[in-house]
Formats: sequence, C-alpha cells, structure tokens
Amino acid sequence: MNLNTATWTDVAEADVDLALLPVGSTEQHGPHAPLGTDATTAEAVAGAGAEAYEGEVVVAPTVEIGISEEHRHFPGSLWVSEDTFRAYVRETVESLAFHGFDRVVLVNGHGGNTAALREVAARLTRERDAYAVPFTWFEAVDVDVPMGHAGGRETALLREVAPGTVREDRIEAAAADASDRWGDWASGVNLAYDTGEFTENGVVGDPREGTAELGERMLDEAADALAELLEAVAERDLDGAERR
Repeated sequence: MNLNTATWTDVAEADVDLALLPVGSTEQHGPHAPLGTDATTAEAVAGAGAEAYEGEVVVAPTVEIGISEEHRHFPGSLWVSEDTFRAYVRETVESLAFHGFDRVVLVNGHGGNTAALREVAARLTRERDAYAVPFTWFEAVDVDVPMGHAGGRETALLREVAPGTVREDRIEAAAADASDRWGDWASGVNLAYDTGEFTENGVVGDPREGTAELGERMLDEAADALAELLEAVAERDLDGAERR
C-alpha cells in the first residue's frame, strides 16, 4: 500500500506493521541527470522491493531533501543540516509508528545520508519508538561498475526507472569532464569538503557505462535484497539484549 495514493480508510483497514520510507536528496548529478536522482532511485527501489516482498508493506512518501551541502557550488542543489535531517526522519518514523507501522526500513539513495540514518535508526530502536534499519540500494548490488556520483550506476538505474529524465545528448560531455575519483586525497585523508573542489561538472565516474540493462539488473538485485531484509525485520525479536 502506498500512502500517497491510499485513503485514510484504506490505512485504517490495513493489518500490517511494516513500512518503507524512501529517503533521497535534491542535488546536482552532472549535466545529464536530474537533481532528484537520489529521491527517484530510492523511491523506485522501495516500490520494487515492496512488490518483491511476499507479505504486506506500506510505502511512505519520499523524503526528497537530505544532507547535501557538499554540492552547494552547483545551482539547484538543496540541503538541510544533519540535525534537521535526523529530526525530520525520526518524526516521520514516529508518525508511522503511531499508526501501527512500527517496523520501518529507510530506503536510501544518497551516500551523504548514510551515517545520519544509521544514527537515527539506532536512536528510534533504543528508545522503543519504533524498530528502524537503513538500507542503501547501491550498497546492496554486486556489479563491476563503480558507484561514483552521477556515474555508471546511477545513470543505469535512471535509464531503467525514469529514462526520460536522462539528457542523453549530454552523456559524452558528462564523461569527458568527469573526475575519476571522489575527493582530493593525501596521506589517506580527503582534503576536499565540497564536490566543486575536485570535479568541474559534478560527475565522478563514467555515465556511459550505465546501460539500461545494468539498471534492470541492479533494480532486481536491490529489490530482492530489500525483500529479504523486510522478511528479517518482520521476524525480528524486539525484546532486545539484556543488561550484562
């Protein structure tokens, strides 16, 4: 059941405690991919995972603005502070739990969100507001194409789930001006805080590697992994560990 299209009476009749909360960002993804790439891919994976799961699960509306200040030099990129992001996600999960959806998987599409999502999920769980776990789709797939940023993986998934959003006439230019590595490194330390310091057009990696066929494969892998995770979350004993 998708809360965007359900009525409150549909929700009242639902007998389910599992929910998916897609979480993305609104940030630059080079000259060829839309600002909403991370939100679009997270939402697509959440929907595919819900379909792959054999039980019932609610899909909540997508959180579309995340922790993205590192992209601030590229027009259109939006961000909130980590504190604001954690509070927003937490309170959204709390409202889901209020209606009985108290086992929640946070389906993430943006690397900058991962640490904060892990922290907020742990806090929700420890304080017994809900049981929450984060799931980042690009960490759940096993492909040879590196993640990068607006590179092969993200371009591939967009070509599968939202092909009309990819500016195909800009792919070659995006690849030509891309960085081959995230960051600017010395002695194992990333000296750069913002993407504008190491990539001229915002791209890291080669978007030409991102075929629709690869996108289909990754969507299937991510959906299967998410369905498996949902099963584990549904069966999880929430009594918790005893104090030693």
